[in-house]
Amino acid sequence: MTATPEDWTEENWDVAVIGGGNAALCAAMTAAEAGARVLILETAPKPYRGGNSRHTRNFRCMHHGPLGPLVDSYTEDEYLADLMKVTDGKTDEGLARLAIRTSEECLPWMQQHGVRFQPSLSGTLSLARTNAFFLGGGKGLVNAYYRTAEKLGVEVRYEAAVTHLELDGDRIAWLEVTQNGQTQRIVAKSVVVAAGGFQADTDWLARAWGPAAKNFLIRGTPYNRGVVLADLLDQGVAQVGDPTQCHAVAIDGRAPKFDGGIVTRLDCVPFSIVVNKDAQRFYDEGEDVWPKRYAIWGRLVAAQPDQVGYVIIDAKSLELFMPSVFPPIKADTLEDLADKMGLPPEALRATVEEFNNACGDTANFHPTELDGVSTQGLNPPKTNWARPITEAPFYGYSLRTGVTFTYLGLKVDDHAQCSVGNAPISNLWAAGETMAGSILGQGYLAGFGMTIGTVFGRIAGKEAATHANAT
Repeated sequence: MTATPEDWTEENWDVAVIGGGNAALCAAMTAAEAGARVLILETAPKPYRGGNSRHTRNFRCMHHGPLGPLVDSYTEDEYLADLMKVTDGKTDEGLARLAIRTSEECLPWMQQHGVRFQPSLSGTLSLARTNAFFLGGGKGLVNAYYRTAEKLGVEVRYEAAVTHLELDGDRIAWLEVTQNGQTQRIVAKSVVVAAGGFQADTDWLARAWGPAAKNFLIRGTPYNRGVVLADLLDQGVAQVGDPTQCHAVAIDGRAPKFDGGIVTRLDCVPFSIVVNKDAQRFYDEGEDVWPKRYAIWGRLVAAQPDQVGYVIIDAKSLELFMPSVFPPIKADTLEDLADKMGLPPEALRATVEEFNNACGDTANFHPTELDGVSTQGLNPPKTNWARPITEAPFYGYSLRTGVTFTYLGLKVDDHAQCSVGNAPISNLWAAGETMAGSILGQGYLAGFGMTIGTVFGRIAGKEAATHANAT
């Protein structure tokens, strides 16, 4: 029998945090350090806690000099320029600058809360100045934060699905939570929503994108289905972002439908040509260094027939990128490679020969920086790293659109506070992917999601605790 509100047990907390990833944990720890009694409600089972954060590996950080594992400096204006380039200017500059400026103080804070860093790996050396890599990856970060949260007295409940937040005037009156088949009412003085996007609900994706979305793969957790987001939007909480905009990358077509994580990403595109199922190129593979361009390729592949692309490289390029989790398809001739990949052999041969003929002097080839080694008279061009594909054996990968998180979300101000229209909701804040669309209009910059989650998680936690302590 379904429980009715009269049957529910009720608990009272200072701060309830919905979600269990980086942003949620940053909010929970900050609120607990301010003296609040904090409850984390994580939909996933304990082994899968952490949302998409457990698949991350680095944090993009402004700094005025060497900081932790970061070398040299990375200024606010340079960081913002990088962000503006990949988003084509579709960024809230005020919130972006807030995230960028605050990131510098976040790195030592992260270390104080248990996170350990390591130098950039080979294949990621272009990020040594801008991105701090977690020792043990995102899973190491998540586990460290849970240990710290436990020491701070934060209570965590797993498989605790929040299905409704009751908006009463300018405040959230209570939360409906289902756990172990039982429905319960949670009353909290303050509520922080850090429950991610809606990408794991492929029906919702299909409503936004059309039937093509059914061919997308979901890189992260299957638990980010947008239940809390939809509930709040239905009640008139201010929204931001386009449902078709998202962090979408090109990943190995052999990846699982859900939860393949970062290891399914392919970093070989700059040293390849990429063709569609008709063996035709469709975009400049060498437009920029990969950390500034990898996030556009999910959308590019999504626009191709059957939402699939194919990477073609030769033997001299095989060692230039991070190894793939699945071995590439290998053949001694382009025609054999085409047969193995389901491509038209004659068309692939023609495309490769046209590309090869357009390549010029390759003496300045440099795999870790823009080298200007480009094609001539080819459309689309390849503007860097353009070397003929001539050295057998030849290798190939299939590409699919891998969605990381969606940008339709809750609109927040610089205090991470949510609103209805222009009226703030007195006890509701949001952090992480569920509000990232407040900053990101399109595109993505490597490591910036963790920046948003950390900065706005800490802001939300501080604001929530201040409100709870004053109530």
